[in-house]
Amino acid sequence: MGKTKEYSNGEVTIVWEAEKCIHSAICVKNSPNVFQPSDRPWIKIDAAATDEIVDTVKQCPSGALSFYMNDADDKTSESLETKVEVIENGPLLVYGTLKVTRKNGKEETKNRTTAFCRCGASQNKPYCDGAHVKTDFRG
Repeated sequence: MGKTKEYSNGEVTIVWEAEKCIHSAICVKNSPNVFQPSDRPWIKIDAAATDEIVDTVKQCPSGALSFYMNDADDKTSESLETKVEVIENGPLLVYGTLKVTRKNGKEETKNRTTAFCRCGASQNKPYCDGAHVKTDFRG
């Protein structure tokens, strides 16, 4: 099991699972005051309003960032409408709740944003692991 950290402002808790991160930097681009990878701790949970933080976390393509509202009885994030987006020179992003069946028959449920590999170089297929950057994938 990889490193998992939680950051809370009292209203929301952001969960970061380091091994899932593909370093897309969407979090940094959307909320640079909150997500500062060169600092420790790298998430400044009090640097923006809860709504902005949640909106940014929902866009995380790998699922490395997730959240739960601290006053919620069940600690799951909301289900999203299904949407598919092709990232130029990057993964295929699928937003929403999905059931993924791997080639070995193992099923997984994904509840937010899932990044699927398009370059063929991922070591975590069918998911993106950021290998498209190293291979200079174009597409």
